[in-house]
Amino acid sequence: FIRRMKVLNFEEMKGGWFVGDFEPTAYKTKDFEVCYKFHSKGEVWDKHYHKKCTEINLLIKGVMKMRGQILKSGQIFILEPFEVADPEFIEDCYVLCVKTSSEKGDKICIS
Repeated sequence: FIRRMKVLNFEEMKGGWFVGDFEPTAYKTKDFEVCYKFHSKGEVWDKHYHKKCTEINLLIKGVMKMRGQILKSGQIFILEPFEVADPEFIEDCYVLCVKTSSEKGDKICIS
């Protein structure tokens, strides 16, 4: 018995999210979410926090500011539940994010 390898296009995923409890997804699970995201320099992103989930982020390329700290390529930053994400993209940024778990309605946007 030989299974066919599943092949999907990243462009078909929503907002860079490709693993988690949502559609479309490459791999459906409630345990975690994975996203690969590009943020352009100066992009305005909603300040937000999560009630239950932890975000583990790898800044693959670029420079950004988060919670008053300058972050550079290769750095990992972790946001625990109720820690406010307030990103400022100083350069174009590529970010890989893993979020535990995949909880619908867990993200709370603030002004």
